[in-house]
Amino acid sequence: MTSEVVIDVQQKEISIALLEDKNLVEYQNEPRSASFSVGNIYVAKVKKLMPGLNACFVDVGYERDAFLHYLDLGSQFNSYEKYLKQVQSDRKKLYPFAKASRLPDLKKDGSVQTTLTVGQEVLVQIVKEPISTKGPRLTGELSFAGRFLVLIPFNDKVSVSSKIKSGEERARLKQLIHSIKPKNCGVIVRTVAEGKRVAELDAELKVLNKRWETAIEKVQKTQKRPQLVFEETGRAVALLRDLFNPTYENIYVNDNDVFKEVQHYVSLIAPEKAGIVKLYSGKTPIFDNFNITKQIKSSFGKTVNYKHGAYLIIEHTEALHVVDVNSGNRSRQVSGQEANALDVNLGAADELARQLRLRDMGGIIVVDFIDMNLAEDRQMLYERMCKNMQKDRARHNILPLSKFGLMQITRQRVRPAMDVNVEETCPTCFGKGKIKSSILFTDQLESKIDRLVNKIGIRKFYLHVHPYVAAYINQGVVSLKRKWQLKYGFGVHVLSSQKLAFLQYEFYDADKQFIDMKEEIETK
Repeated sequence: MTSEVVIDVQQKEISIALLEDKNLVEYQNEPRSASFSVGNIYVAKVKKLMPGLNACFVDVGYERDAFLHYLDLGSQFNSYEKYLKQVQSDRKKLYPFAKASRLPDLKKDGSVQTTLTVGQEVLVQIVKEPISTKGPRLTGELSFAGRFLVLIPFNDKVSVSSKIKSGEERARLKQLIHSIKPKNCGVIVRTVAEGKRVAELDAELKVLNKRWETAIEKVQKTQKRPQLVFEETGRAVALLRDLFNPTYENIYVNDNDVFKEVQHYVSLIAPEKAGIVKLYSGKTPIFDNFNITKQIKSSFGKTVNYKHGAYLIIEHTEALHVVDVNSGNRSRQVSGQEANALDVNLGAADELARQLRLRDMGGIIVVDFIDMNLAEDRQMLYERMCKNMQKDRARHNILPLSKFGLMQITRQRVRPAMDVNVEETCPTCFGKGKIKSSILFTDQLESKIDRLVNKIGIRKFYLHVHPYVAAYINQGVVSLKRKWQLKYGFGVHVLSSQKLAFLQYEFYDADKQFIDMKEEIETK
């Protein structure tokens, strides 16, 4: 059996899929900015000054503005601000951090009015997540925590954890860190660093320093504000932590930053497996390439089809999950009723075990299998179900078939139940029930392309459409796509995407950032 992990990194969310023999068995999806996790670093704008509180409110992209007190700005706030301006002054060449000058410490008895102005850009880190009606709490003193060390930019001190009691060891660590630490950086040595060799500490210090450099590069290259420039623990790594198994053969990632994170994580926990992490650079969406999108759409929902026309009906009630097994058109086969029922039930047991993992259905699950007369067939079905459920990480209990042909299963919930809405809202009528002539759809696309190229000035972009529409646009020697390229430039790329509904479209720029081209009538 081959096991593979596919990670799809989008602007707003990260999805991770576990495949066994190319079949989807586990699927997790998590928004990237939903929780505003502690440790995340943003380049944000000051929204409102509160002189009475000696604080300000900062826009970090959360529905409520984040709170930043004057004393939380950090002693090196002036140094950060100067370096931030130096970085943003030149979009092509990054101002090296080693050359950054350290300014005098911020006065402790100063006021927020004299230090900050409304609209000013600041580098901030989240120290407290949003709770109830309150927004996140921020600090201006950035830190990058690793397993052994904590890196603090614009600080020159080396501190050792007070839990390391040995004076000799403390002196060793202090001397060691002084010799390897980057310029303009301070380091806190954590308790677990006791007894560690210089190579391990140096390797982690380089990783932490790289995180800081990457964050600054992101500040330089992006103009959108507020902007997330560093995630404390990458969402992908957090999701992978639950799923990782040394038996995996491949881990595919479609984002360079996340690829490096995952590769680093795998090299830490299983160094011999670092080579299985691969960067996916194809133009086709990664889930489409591995046939995951189609499996998601066919595996979630009330009805789930499996082999030879048989299907499951899965219902969720307040007390339990109910599964009905139906043979569909299998009943027309020549083989006897008992053999047919056994075959359908065994297939249902295989599919159900997959569905339980995929949807993470917890609590009581009652399955209505097709009635079987022979006791050995019922026993075979029970054993098949138990065997299939061995791969499940969640604790579970399976009872043999009852007199009514019902199987009762209890299963522990590992994470919130996964529910994917596979129903599609009509992208063309917007609930009205009537659409424009579909033959004019390509004309509508061309007008969008014309506006994008000639008015907005974006000459290289990717147009994602339904596979049927893509086939129509690409058909023929002198295809519609070729005509567009000759008219608007060869930066026009048309790609098929299985996640889109028929007559739905999405535009992305060269950096894979979504471009909203919907007109007012389309958003109603």
